[in-house]
Amino acid sequence: MNQTDSILPLDERPEDATRTERDPFLTAMGERVRLLRARRGMTRKALATETGLSERHLANLESGLGNASVLVLRQIASTLNCPLAEVIGDETTASAEWLLIRELLHGRDQAALQRARVALAEMFAQAPRDPHRKDRIALIGLRGAGKSTLGRMLAQERKVPFVELTRVIEQLAGCPPSEIHSLYGASAYRRYEHRALEAVIQEHEKAVIASPGGLVSESGTFNMLLAHCFTVWLQATPEEHMRRVVAQGDLRPMSGNKEAMDDLKRILAGRSELYGRADMTYDTSEKTLADAYLQLRDRLAARLAAEAPDDAHVN
Repeated sequence: MNQTDSILPLDERPEDATRTERDPFLTAMGERVRLLRARRGMTRKALATETGLSERHLANLESGLGNASVLVLRQIASTLNCPLAEVIGDETTASAEWLLIRELLHGRDQAALQRARVALAEMFAQAPRDPHRKDRIALIGLRGAGKSTLGRMLAQERKVPFVELTRVIEQLAGCPPSEIHSLYGASAYRRYEHRALEAVIQEHEKAVIASPGGLVSESGTFNMLLAHCFTVWLQATPEEHMRRVVAQGDLRPMSGNKEAMDDLKRILAGRSELYGRADMTYDTSEKTLADAYLQLRDRLAARLAAEAPDDAHVN
């Protein structure tokens, strides 16, 4: 038996758990774990490998059937790089002021939340607002949305460097991102991703940057991107994402296509709110490359021209 699994109570067995009504707290916690995992683009198998848990126990937990120990929940939180309270969802230990702030923000629409975030960021910022933010265009979204292709075209027309952040990560680590994950784990990759973005911002006052799809799930790195770059979410349908990835020569999604498509849809659903924090969104689905580029270029130019230097960062 896996050493970590041994700390789980025996009543996590599916045959035992299904005999009783699911506990609403455990069900809600399982949904949070599944959402946090989807936002990071992690399969259940990957999370099991990094935490040392079995996939069966994770499946039980995400289904609201497993009554995991605190140690297990702490391992999951550490791997997903989030506070334990975010996994548990219990706010009883939060300060009164924090609860008042959350109550004030509760129910606000996305634009209002973005204005509140910008105001807080500027209130507590150590440095003044980056004057070059509009000169750095950062493209976010899942692989296959067109970040690299459209990014190169934008950079060429704007006569600025085009930077793929994954290449910078590879240079810093001395190995491809896939090897960073396999050798050192997701936490090490996140650290390299943060360092890479810092380096690019320091080196380039003007650039077009293609960011990894999962960057948005790390709040510190994503907040840095939003503060120093004008961000554009390149959208596409799941089917379009899959088709483009396969066209790029990656045939892995075709093995068990239904499962791969389901995973892709879960990731998109889990990250859509995060991607929605971008300054601008643009859907590249069902467009020729020429049309997609020209429309993106024109919309981007209009948005940049409309924004005064001190405008708040809102959609």
